[in-house]
Amino acid sequence: MTGKIAIVTGAGQGLGRAIALVLAEEGATVAAVGRTAAKLDKVVEEIRGQGGSAVAIPRDLTEEEQVQSMVDEVMDRFGRIDILVNNAGITRDGLLMKMSEEDFDAVINTNLKGCFHCMRFVSRQMLKQRSGRIINLSSVSGVAGNAGQANYAASKAGVIGLTKT
Repeated sequence: MTGKIAIVTGAGQGLGRAIALVLAEEGATVAAVGRTAAKLDKVVEEIRGQGGSAVAIPRDLTEEEQVQSMVDEVMDRFGRIDILVNNAGITRDGLLMKMSEEDFDAVINTNLKGCFHCMRFVSRQMLKQRSGRIINLSSVSGVAGNAGQANYAASKAGVIGLTKT
């Protein structure tokens, strides 16, 4: 991975943080992306403390303009994008009959639309480079569903379809 530039969304915590740490450990420069600058800064500090290279890029992936500016910032800093790991995701669990439209939209917009925005803008650069890898994380809930997670299951099923397409 030495010399590779990797964008990891949802890098401030959980699985995204772990992915960012492993990519950096393997030699990639990591652009840690997420909504919370303080969490991203901690991950970047940890990577740098272990001798790796990383930058924090706080953005809301549900906003097309913010995703475009994230890709632009990575390109301005590093000149290429080799890997995109679409990991960002949220849950707002609840029974379908009681689920608010706001909770449904928040999950779809983050988990599916955010993935779409990242793929769309990053793929343009990867096509110009004639190389690159996009890794989209989904869930078994996207295949089998899960009680109380209509919004989450729908978003992850969408990511599966988006990836296959």
